[in-house]
Amino acid sequence: MRLRASIAALALALAACSEHSAPTSDPVPAGPAVPLAAADTCGAAPHAALVGRADTALERVMILREVRVIRPGMAVTRDLRPGRINFWIDDAARIARITCG
Repeated sequence: MRLRASIAALALALAACSEHSAPTSDPVPAGPAVPLAAADTCGAAPHAALVGRADTALERVMILREVRVIRPGMAVTRDLRPGRINFWIDDAARIARITCG
């Protein structure tokens, strides 16, 4: 009986140590890189050429709207502001996606 308990405890310990691939940061949300025309409430379409470029490209663009730059692992509020442009930056410091909200 004691052998079974030892084997069960060992199995639980090994299960707890098994590898799980937990993301190191929040992934960029799936979907089109730029909002579709019907959903472009923030006027993001003119900035579509920035997708794929380094995040420093935002320093050279004048955007006269509310802007939020979202980096990996950054805490993001869920307040919806249809006129705000969100620039999602990936782990390689590139603009991965632009959304409204």
